[in-house]
Amino acid sequence: MRPYNEKISIYHGMATTVATNFSGNFFPIFAITILGATNYQVGLISSLPPLMALLMTIPAAILLNRTQMQKKLVAMSVLIARLMFLLIIGIVYIPSQPAQAWIFLIVIALMNLPNTVATIGWQTFISGLVKESRRGEFFSDRNRLLTIVGLVSTLIIGIVMKDASASVTAYQILFGIAFVFGLLEVFLLKKHNEEPMGLSGQVIRRKTMDWSIFKHKNYVSFLIAALFFNFAWQMAWGIFNIYHVRVVGATIFWISMFSVGSMTAQFLSFPLWRKWAEKRSNTLVFVWAAIGMATTPFLTVLSTNLFYITLIQTSSGFFLAGVVLLLFNLLLEQSPEDVRTYCITTYNVLLSMFAFIAPQIGIWLLNQFGVEIAMYINSTLRFLSAVMFFFVYVKFAKKPALTIHLKS
Repeated sequence: MRPYNEKISIYHGMATTVATNFSGNFFPIFAITILGATNYQVGLISSLPPLMALLMTIPAAILLNRTQMQKKLVAMSVLIARLMFLLIIGIVYIPSQPAQAWIFLIVIALMNLPNTVATIGWQTFISGLVKESRRGEFFSDRNRLLTIVGLVSTLIIGIVMKDASASVTAYQILFGIAFVFGLLEVFLLKKHNEEPMGLSGQVIRRKTMDWSIFKHKNYVSFLIAALFFNFAWQMAWGIFNIYHVRVVGATIFWISMFSVGSMTAQFLSFPLWRKWAEKRSNTLVFVWAAIGMATTPFLTVLSTNLFYITLIQTSSGFFLAGVVLLLFNLLLEQSPEDVRTYCITTYNVLLSMFAFIAPQIGIWLLNQFGVEIAMYINSTLRFLSAVMFFFVYVKFAKKPALTIHLKS
């Protein structure tokens, strides 16, 4: 029998998945097709969220530490973020089209301020509601169910709106549905049972930063390799969006099919990556996942056939499952337990910085050398990141691997 809070959390996750699938997946094609966004502006769609997360992380932590009922703050943050969908719906009524794209980017940036509070708050909030002994099983079940919901919702979008890629109304309907499910998110968040955080008890004062983490060579080596991998991975996001829409001519239907293929491969391959990691070690298996990710940009530009691109996106989902499953576990594995909190915080802050810079460099390469050369460069950098992780494996990997936990 699943506890009440776990059931509500799964329902909340389903609402979040639908809201996200009906919005974020289609921001790039909406910006290009309807708002006439430039390549640089398309790159900012990927760059602005991590920049806002970087700016908002510390204020979010302060807010969450001062509140006694976290679900209220998380629910309010989600509500503010989802209200931004209404602004996006109204952008097309602004007379100047060049202004529309910039205002869209401003809304995206503002949306990610409350989103950051909601994300950090939810992680803290749910960790206090689910017993430690049940977290592995709970998050595993939750991820599988949310993947199914994501598959179904994305498939429905692709089928229903396959001929509506140039229709303003189609995107307004998508974002309107996302807003409705955002309201459902808020409702389900408030349905959780939460005990108020008492004011009594011992207050533990922690240092803002512990610089001794950089004395641990295994952590520093992992940090360098992980940041380089994420830089290479995220550098191509804007290039893929532009290639799919401008070069290949993908419609809403095909964008949906790309996502469906990727999610299906992830869903089916999670158990395989977990099994391989338990046998070989997290680090070595991640090397193979990174090598697989390195092939995607190169293979993508070999053809503009939409069925071929769907196949490549599906194979990419297979390797992406390994990345999603193993990267966070590697962070925990290589972070000394006594300073683990500082290691994780430092990793996330630096990751946000790289996630802001990487897509912009990708767009610069695209403008300077064209899409094919930019993709070849990206494949090379991704392969080099796999080589770096192999060196981490040789010098610092722990064997046997630690228990694998799915990232929520």
